[in-house]
Amino acid sequence: MSVLPPAGGMIVCGDDALAARLAGELHGVYRERVTLVVPSARESEGVAGRVRASALLGRISAAMNRPAGVTDPWSSGEVVLPIREMAAPEPTEEVLRQAGAERATALALVYNDDETNVRGALAARRLNPRLRLVIRLYNRKLGQHLAELLDQAAAVGGSVRDASTTVLSDADTAAPALAATAVAGTSKVLHADGLMLRAVERPPSGDGEAAEPGLCTLALLSSTVNDPAGTEGSDRSGPQGPLLLPDDDAVAAATGRGALVLQTVTHAVPRSARGLSGRGAPLGRFFSRRLRWAVFGVIAAVFGLAVASWWITGDEPLHVTYVTLLDLFAINDPAVGESTSRQVLQLLSGLVGLALLPLLVAGALEALGAFRAASALRRPPRGLSGHVVLLGLGKIGTRVLDRLRELGIPVVCVESDPEARGLPLARRLRVPVVLGDVTQEGVLEAAKVGRAHALLAVTSSDTTNLEAALYARTVNPELRVSLRLYDDDFATAVYRTLRTAHPAARTRSRSVSSLAAPAFAGAMMGRQILGAIPVERKVLLFARLQVAGHPEFEGKTVTEACRPGAWRVIALDTAGAGDSPSGLMWHLHPGYVLGPDDQVVIVATRRGLAELLT
Repeated sequence: MSVLPPAGGMIVCGDDALAARLAGELHGVYRERVTLVVPSARESEGVAGRVRASALLGRISAAMNRPAGVTDPWSSGEVVLPIREMAAPEPTEEVLRQAGAERATALALVYNDDETNVRGALAARRLNPRLRLVIRLYNRKLGQHLAELLDQAAAVGGSVRDASTTVLSDADTAAPALAATAVAGTSKVLHADGLMLRAVERPPSGDGEAAEPGLCTLALLSSTVNDPAGTEGSDRSGPQGPLLLPDDDAVAAATGRGALVLQTVTHAVPRSARGLSGRGAPLGRFFSRRLRWAVFGVIAAVFGLAVASWWITGDEPLHVTYVTLLDLFAINDPAVGESTSRQVLQLLSGLVGLALLPLLVAGALEALGAFRAASALRRPPRGLSGHVVLLGLGKIGTRVLDRLRELGIPVVCVESDPEARGLPLARRLRVPVVLGDVTQEGVLEAAKVGRAHALLAVTSSDTTNLEAALYARTVNPELRVSLRLYDDDFATAVYRTLRTAHPAARTRSRSVSSLAAPAFAGAMMGRQILGAIPVERKVLLFARLQVAGHPEFEGKTVTEACRPGAWRVIALDTAGAGDSPSGLMWHLHPGYVLGPDDQVVIVATRRGLAELLT
């Protein structure tokens, strides 16, 4: 008989890399007891299914730095381990009860399927109205409605004040960072609660460039940017690696190192609804310039005939125009017995009418072709250059494409699946798309990778991303490359190799799960996490905290409340929790004393935030 976990603790339910990352984050950073529920290897799946499940459990065990195969550590009388693994295909009510949801503090549902997460959230709320829920959903509108519904259910069940429902998307969390790494000069941007936090990389001092104004220095970048054997671009710590949240003395003493500066904080302006191309549907898209000039010529001829008839006959202008149109469409009586001038005008009107018929047919055909083209995928234009080649239009690729188009960056997409999730968005935005396997010869050439500014590979396959990057570098050695890779050691090795082989080009590797896991873990700890901004392969978190209950803040000045390398107070919420972001005060006086009723916005490292929350 299995032993139920003790009261409290965290439960993580998932079926991909994010579950492993999140479990490691909760255990390694926040020192929480974690119950991990992963899919079992069903008999119907055969050997392939068992291999996938074993690989996931193996990655989790490696992340925890402990042997694999320990499935119920709390039932052991010898060593109490901080993690407990369960195998279950779905988070049913019985599975959640066995995992200890009735006594747990927080539950994260991070399955790759939205429907599975919704069913699990509803079951968990029935079991424990006080449970703090963190749900991974790609559908934004569904997530908003689900959060409201579950919060209402918690209120009916008499939950405590800290119980809440947070809906997050790994795609939304990682998309700004992935888009930023692909474009030179594009700042790292974080959208949260209507705010836009913009961080820019400032070059090392002494480069002859004027320093840009900023609210604060978030980090000092690695001092090994030009050293192929250095640690820049990896998660490994060291004296030459990135220094997060430095104090003023460290910033002043830093030489030869770039800095990441929080430059501006503004309100994000919602985008208006797009038309077929994102900017409406102008007339020129449906009718060519030659056809428009021909129609204009016919109209001018009709006007000239009407004026000539009015001058000859002396009739009223309105009646003259009517008679001219009748002659134009050949439905007027022949001008037999009338003056020669009238007969000549009627013949000319009939001739113009004959020219009008093919123009009407041509216009109808062009409009039909334009409508058909509007619903089809565009091909890259011949003279395109300086664009970003985006590989993959899945969940992540769709969000990255949307973010790149928000920034006004030209994009060419490459996708092998004709039913991919992001193709409707690309069609609506009129973004050129090349359908084909990126590993096949000629596909990247069709995307004009030789004249591209950057390559952003975000497919779900590490080998596909790497193969595409290597081939693209043979076509364009100076191409800026950003890869989506899962394993950090593999990503570091790839990064250093590509940087050594192509020192004049820039290479970046990013893991979506590593970018998203800190935000999910912070939400499980019961605080409002605004988002994350990557610093090379590390992460800085933005959160909103209540001063009451935190001796690090209460009764101290803004300067005293900041701890270099751990956290920094950057704003004060003067409107209270949950109000509009318009109540945030950013330029705080260093001597302002924080009271228990204040709510602050902080930027913190993962360990710094973990210390505050525990």
